[in-house]
Amino acid sequence: MIDGNSQAQSRKAYWLERWERNETGFHQTGINPYLLEFWQELQLSRDSTVFVPLCGKSHDMLWLRQQGHAVRGVELSTTAAQAFFSENGLTAQSHAHGRFMHWEANDIAILCGDFFDLGTQDMRNVSAVYDRAALVALPPDLRKRYVDHLLRILPENTQILLITLDYPQHEMTGPPFAVSFNEVTALFQAHAGITLLSQHNVLAQNPCFQARGISRLEESAVLLKTFAR
Repeated sequence: MIDGNSQAQSRKAYWLERWERNETGFHQTGINPYLLEFWQELQLSRDSTVFVPLCGKSHDMLWLRQQGHAVRGVELSTTAAQAFFSENGLTAQSHAHGRFMHWEANDIAILCGDFFDLGTQDMRNVSAVYDRAALVALPPDLRKRYVDHLLRILPENTQILLITLDYPQHEMTGPPFAVSFNEVTALFQAHAGITLLSQHNVLAQNPCFQARGISRLEESAVLLKTFAR
């Protein structure tokens, strides 16, 4: 998954254990407000396919499906994938394909496995990406690799709605990690047009971050439009 097999296995184990122990404070019970506010900016047709990296059991996938989109997520934890379908009353069919176990119901498919094992064939027909919890879940040494791999496997002219958090990184050990708009620009500017849709200090609305000693918490919504290769 990353540089150094032992480090890769350690990071995988970290996330798998969090799901097994139900330590999922990152899971949002409602629909993300930035998704609700800005999804229309992508102007997608209803039958478009949307990719959700590191999707967990996000309810945002249900909302995207309600807009008429087919949804394709990738998630390391089988526990998370199974929980998504069972908690939402969906009976999923499963089958193995390559390095992934596919779980699917109601035109929502979750590929269980390692994001870095995805290939271009897994992204067929994808028109857009919704990333609320992937980039901010990754430490600095993995973020460039994540972006490079994502852009390599996506079809040309794909749009990405990206939600990030930024805070003084020394005040808290992630995840979620601090990802500034400047870092987003550095990661994507050679490959995509970048539009900052929204940027707000939301510390007052997040007492759990205040309790951890965070002095500033900024959320950004960014629209990326990848260039033709």
